[in-house]
Amino acid sequence: MAELRPAGAVFCGGVEAVPHNTGRAASVDARSGVACAAAGRVREIAGELEDGSFIGRCVERYRAAGFGEPGEAEVRAWRRSWPPLLKALVRAGLQDVQVYLEYGTPGGSRRLDALLVGSRSGGELVLVVVELKQWHRCRILDRERVMLGDGQVTVHPVFQVASYRSFFQHWRPATAPRLNVRAVVVLHNATIAEARVLRPGVPAVADIPVLSGEELSLPAETLLGLLRCADVLAPSNRDIAAFEGIQWTPSTRLLDQVGSVLEGSFAFALVGDQQDAFIRIRAAATRHLPAVAAAGADQAPDGQGEAMSGAVVTVSGGPGSGKTALAVRLLGHLMRAHPAARPRFLTPSGTLRAHLLDAARGHSAARELFPPAGSLRSTARQAGALVIDEAQRIKRGGGQGLPADLAAVLEHVPLAVIFLDERQIIRPDEGTTVEEIRAAAHRLGRVHHHLELTGSFRCSGSAAYTGWVDALLYGTPVPWTGHAGYELGLADDPFQLQEWIEQATAAGHTARTTAGFCWPWTRTRPRGATALPLDIQIDVGTTDTAPARTWRAAWNAASALTDPHGTPLAPHSQLWASHTGGHQQVGCIYTAQGLEYHHAGVIIGPDLTWRNNRWHAHPEQSRDKDLRHLTPEQYLPYALNIYRVLLTRGTHTTRIHATDSATHQMLQELIRED
Repeated sequence: MAELRPAGAVFCGGVEAVPHNTGRAASVDARSGVACAAAGRVREIAGELEDGSFIGRCVERYRAAGFGEPGEAEVRAWRRSWPPLLKALVRAGLQDVQVYLEYGTPGGSRRLDALLVGSRSGGELVLVVVELKQWHRCRILDRERVMLGDGQVTVHPVFQVASYRSFFQHWRPATAPRLNVRAVVVLHNATIAEARVLRPGVPAVADIPVLSGEELSLPAETLLGLLRCADVLAPSNRDIAAFEGIQWTPSTRLLDQVGSVLEGSFAFALVGDQQDAFIRIRAAATRHLPAVAAAGADQAPDGQGEAMSGAVVTVSGGPGSGKTALAVRLLGHLMRAHPAARPRFLTPSGTLRAHLLDAARGHSAARELFPPAGSLRSTARQAGALVIDEAQRIKRGGGQGLPADLAAVLEHVPLAVIFLDERQIIRPDEGTTVEEIRAAAHRLGRVHHHLELTGSFRCSGSAAYTGWVDALLYGTPVPWTGHAGYELGLADDPFQLQEWIEQATAAGHTARTTAGFCWPWTRTRPRGATALPLDIQIDVGTTDTAPARTWRAAWNAASALTDPHGTPLAPHSQLWASHTGGHQQVGCIYTAQGLEYHHAGVIIGPDLTWRNNRWHAHPEQSRDKDLRHLTPEQYLPYALNIYRVLLTRGTHTTRIHATDSATHQMLQELIRED
C-alpha cells in the first residue's frame, strides 16, 4: 500500500470537524451528509483509542451530528468493538485507509458501525461497510431474522449490512466518483464455527463474509482478503474530499420503483375531494419544481400565477378524511415526476413512518426517503419538495408561534405540503395551526394555499358517525340514530370487548382495542420472557351472570415478542395496528393515531368522566408524564382530542366501554341497541 502522510483524526458533526492535535479545522459541508462520531486514517483512529478522552469526544460529536444521546449500551459497544476492528485493520496493512465510525446516512435515518474508504488502480473509490456484533451464539429463524442467546429476535446482520451497501449503490449521483461498494460482518467475540452459522446461502449476499474473532488473528495477507480489501489502496486526500463532497441523492430508478409502489397501492387510492386536492397540489409542483417531462397544463390551486419563490400548501381534514392517503400518493407522484427535487416524506408519528417503511420494504435503499422527525431541519436543507403528514404533532419548543423546525421548512423548501388536523393536538409541547403557517409563509414572501378535505373514508364513509363523535366530545351529545354500513355499540365490561375483538379477528378482520393512557406501561421485560406484563387492570363488579372479577391486559409491546421457536406473539408497538398478534394487546394514542382497522374497541379510562352535563378531566389518572402535571382545565382539551382519535379508528364498527359507571350510563342513554 502506498505510504501517505496521515490527514489526522477528524470528529464529524455535520458542519465543522476539528482534527485532534493538528491545530486546524477541517470543514465538512452539512449538505454532504457526512455525520459521524469520528473519522480519519486508520492509524490515527487506532492511536486515538489509547487516549482515555477519545470516547467522550465521540459522544459529543455524536450529539452534534444530530444522532441524539447515545445510550450506555451503545457507548459500551464502542469501547468493546472498535479496538478489535482497528487492531485488525492495522494488522492487515490498512493503516492508511480512511475510516468513519458511526457514519450517518443523510437525515440520520441509518448509522453504519464503520465505513472504510480506499481506492483502486484506475481511480475508482472503494467503500467497505462494516457491521460489528458482539454476539457469539445465535439461531437462524428465517432469511431476515436471528434469535440471540437471550431470546431477543433481531435482523440478520448480513441482510442488515446489505441494505447499507444498497444505499450507496442507489443514492450515488451521476456526477460523483465511481464507487465499488462492499460489505462485511465482524463478530469479534465469535469462533469460526459460530460465525459460520450466519453465512446464508443466498446468491444476492454470497459476497458478504462473516468474520469471527479467531479470523481477525490470521496472517495479514489472509485477513486482507477476508476483509474484502486485497486490492484496496490508500486514498489520497483528494479522494477523501471527493467522497465527503458527494451530494447523496436517490437514483431515478429507485424513486420510480418506490413511487410506483406508493402510487399503485390500493390503500392509497384517491376519490372525491382527495382527487381534486391532488390535482391542485400537482399543479403547484409543476410550477415550482423541475420535472422529468414537460409540464402539463394544470392550473395552480387558486388559479394564481405565483412566482418561483416557492409555495406552501396546507391540507386539513378530520379523522378519516384521507389526509395520509393523499400525502402518500403525492409523494409517489413527486418521486416519479420530479426526482430532481429530492422529494421526502416526514411525519412526527413514528408509527406511521414504520408502516410506510413496511410498505416500501422491498426496496432496501428507500429508508432515507422517509427521514425521522428529528431530522426535519437538515431535511429542509436537502429537499426541494417535502410532504409532512400529522404536522400537528411537531414539537413547538420553548417559543411561541410556528415551531422552529417547521419555520426552517418554509424558509428553505421550494414546495412544502403540510397535512394537519388541529383537533388532533394531544400534548402541550406539540401543535401548529393553519393560521400560523399562513402568517409565516407570507412573512417569507411564500405563496400559501389552503385545501380542506371534508369527506369521510373511514367509518364506512359515515360523516354521521364522525359528527356524532364531535358532538359527544365538543358540543351537545346527541343520541346515535344509526347509519347504513356502520355499527356503534357498547360493551358492558372489558371482557365483552375482548371477546368481540377475538371473534372479529377469527373472522379474518383487523380488530384492535385502544384505551386512554391511564395504567402503567412496563417497557422492559425479563430475558427469555414469552408474555407481556399485564399492566392494565380493570375491576368489574358483580353482575347477574358473573361474580366480581378483574380484567387484565397488556399494552402494545415496546419490542417484538416471539416464542422460543421465533413464532411472533406480539408485534412491535409501531406495527401493532396491522401485524399478527396485535389484537391481543391494547393500543394507546401514540400507536393508533394516523392508522385504521375494521373494528375498534375503545376503553374510556378514569381520566375523562361525565358529570353534571359536561366532561371533567382528571390528569392525576393519566400515566403520560407530559400530561399528568397539568390542571384539569389544561388537561381537558387534550383528553377530548385523544379520545376523538381513538373513537375514529374503526372503518366498520366501534364499541365503547367507559370505566366510570356514570359515564357509561350516559353513553347507554345515547347508544340504544335494538
